[in-house]
Amino acid sequence: MSDRAGATPKHIWIVGGLSLLWNSLGAFDYVMTRTRNAEYLAQFTPEQVAYFDAFPVGMGIVWALGVWGSVAGSLLLLARSRHAVGLFGLSLVGIVLSAIWQFGLSGADIQRIFGVVPIAMTTAVFLICLMLFLYTRRQRAAGVLS
Repeated sequence: MSDRAGATPKHIWIVGGLSLLWNSLGAFDYVMTRTRNAEYLAQFTPEQVAYFDAFPVGMGIVWALGVWGSVAGSLLLLARSRHAVGLFGLSLVGIVLSAIWQFGLSGADIQRIFGVVPIAMTTAVFLICLMLFLYTRRQRAAGVLS
């Protein structure tokens, strides 16, 4: 068992650093899409941009919870804060609600508009966030996060 005053285990730095890098990619995508950055949106078809523009306000909030919950969770993991667990949990809720809207309630034919990328990416994001949630929960139980 490790206490807060002890040296930070190397795996915290590795997992936390990789987590922050991964989640920063999601934050970049979120900011570029929500601010309608022309250069970034140029990689998408007009139909794909129209899909993004049709996001209801609630969907934007849910997307923000998923993205920023994970970024904050990564930062708090690096700070060895027990609150990283809750933020990764909040992010999981955001991811699940986003997926429900995206693949069920939006009414859009996601596979026709985007191909298989959204399904693969949503699955990867969910699994990585779930692993980070379970990892931080285990580290909190072990006394590494306080």
